[in-house]
Amino acid sequence: MREQLFDLAIVGGGVNGCAIARDAAGRGLSVLLVEEGDLARATSSASTKLLHGGLRYLEYYEFRLVREALIEREVLLRAAPHFIWPLRFVLPWRPGTRARWLVRFGLFLYDHLGGREILPACRSLDLTRDVAGRPLQADVRYGFEYSDCWVEDARLTIMNARDAADRGALVRPRTRCVGARRAEGLWRLVVEDRTTGTRTEAAARILVNATGPWADRFLREVVGTSPPARVRLVQGSHLVTRRLFDHDRAYLLQNPDGRIVFAIPYEQDFALIGTTDHEIAGDPGQVAVTAEERDYLLASITRWFRRPLGPEDIVWSYAGVRPLYNDGASAAQAATRDYVLHLDAPVGAAPLLSVFGGKLTTARKLAEAALLELAPFVSSAVGPWTASAHLPGGDFPWDGFAHLVAELRRRYPFLPERLANRLARYYGTRAALLLGDAKRLGDLGTSFGADLYEREVEWMRREEWAATAEDVLWRRSKLGLRVSAAEIRRLEAHLAGERRRPSIDAASPTC
Repeated sequence: MREQLFDLAIVGGGVNGCAIARDAAGRGLSVLLVEEGDLARATSSASTKLLHGGLRYLEYYEFRLVREALIEREVLLRAAPHFIWPLRFVLPWRPGTRARWLVRFGLFLYDHLGGREILPACRSLDLTRDVAGRPLQADVRYGFEYSDCWVEDARLTIMNARDAADRGALVRPRTRCVGARRAEGLWRLVVEDRTTGTRTEAAARILVNATGPWADRFLREVVGTSPPARVRLVQGSHLVTRRLFDHDRAYLLQNPDGRIVFAIPYEQDFALIGTTDHEIAGDPGQVAVTAEERDYLLASITRWFRRPLGPEDIVWSYAGVRPLYNDGASAAQAATRDYVLHLDAPVGAAPLLSVFGGKLTTARKLAEAALLELAPFVSSAVGPWTASAHLPGGDFPWDGFAHLVAELRRRYPFLPERLANRLARYYGTRAALLLGDAKRLGDLGTSFGADLYEREVEWMRREEWAATAEDVLWRRSKLGLRVSAAEIRRLEAHLAGERRRPSIDAASPTC
């Protein structure tokens, strides 16, 4: 098979790698992206699912990071208003926590540091009168309210990959880079299809290491070089319980140790509680919520809410590892969330760009910075373009979601309201492409429970690289919270049957 030559080869299918692939492909560069598992399989699907400036980062004087992230909230909201939307946060206050004047001053900076245009400003709350005070303990009388955004984290990652593929990038999940060496001014790569075991070769002018928690390991074991910096692996754990309150705002809760915990409305019927900051030294692919973390998060809720929570209230939990740049901070929660790009470009040798750190909110800006670093080594007639571009399905006004749902139900009147809302959330204007000429629910094929039908599963497989039930139920969606074990087995059998058919997916050819 003929070896292909790419301008960029990107290793890592998390949000940073996919954002770089999208930006580069949109500039007309040829791009190969490989990911040894599913897209968004690790950190990028295990976050607190917020696009936020990082209110607490102001305490560590991370003003540049906070400003960039605050601006990015609204850029991304306009780009993907289907799976990103504004969310108000209630910050209750009681004596013994941060001083009220300090909180008020921090929120003032938060409102003005990032040139806010869409999101409403912060305000003080009388929690003896406001509905947000009802779930809280009786002594909690005062608070504040401010804005950030919610994001479906895995969908943000996968839609970056989808847009990259639509613009010509070759996206290959379940493909491991097993060898990378410099030769004759190029990178020579060996990649292995993890499904078939087939190994192929590719060449690239530039190699981008976007492997997240595995960044230093990739450099040592695959590239054969010493990492320029140490990645600090910080585990963040989350709990999902039944809904804790009856309104659509979230809570930011202060703890006696100075850390904060979020309690967020989640998937209509649930609450998401997180996160922790627990430094680890083991395999970042083998993490789980510890009993200590579970108890810490439950105690945080019980400290503020009238109804105490116990382990029996947990319906699901997950943990992810944030690959933070090691800036020498003594505590994990104080380590910078900023990103660092390290360029290794010896004279006459192919460049290697390694990505350290970063977060969901700044992935687009990180990609712009990466392409700026690489500009001397690869030519493009197109400059930065993503700030005003929609992600797939996001080509409607940021405040037009209700109209989108109404139009979808007008065109497909057989859709239950809940299903119409979910399809609009996941796919935006592309929901109509998914539904096609369907005239009744039966046209959508086999039901796998929780309003998941065969036509949607095939869309996820064909357009979004889903291959397993876990891909479908926990990354492309969160329907795993609602389906039974029997329904999961039926979905697994269906996908196994599809994998035995010859693939016609042009978005994921082999090289």
